[in-house]
Amino acid sequence: MGTEVKVPTLGESITEATVGEWLKEPGDAVALDEAIASLETDKVSVDVPSPVAGILEERLFEEGDTVE
Repeated sequence: MGTEVKVPTLGESITEATVGEWLKEPGDAVALDEAIASLETDKVSVDVPSPVAGILEERLFEEGDTVE
């Protein structure tokens, strides 16, 4: 059973970001709180931590996609 990864809070006025880089590939093992991707806005770049330890099953977004 998969776990959905949520976009971390980016600030009060920031509602969306761009997927800058994937740090893990589908099939890779990930640890709890390990960075799996980076998000970019016009003000900040932030890593997205894994909410659980396990295997990254799939990517629902590609680099360059906008996420909320």
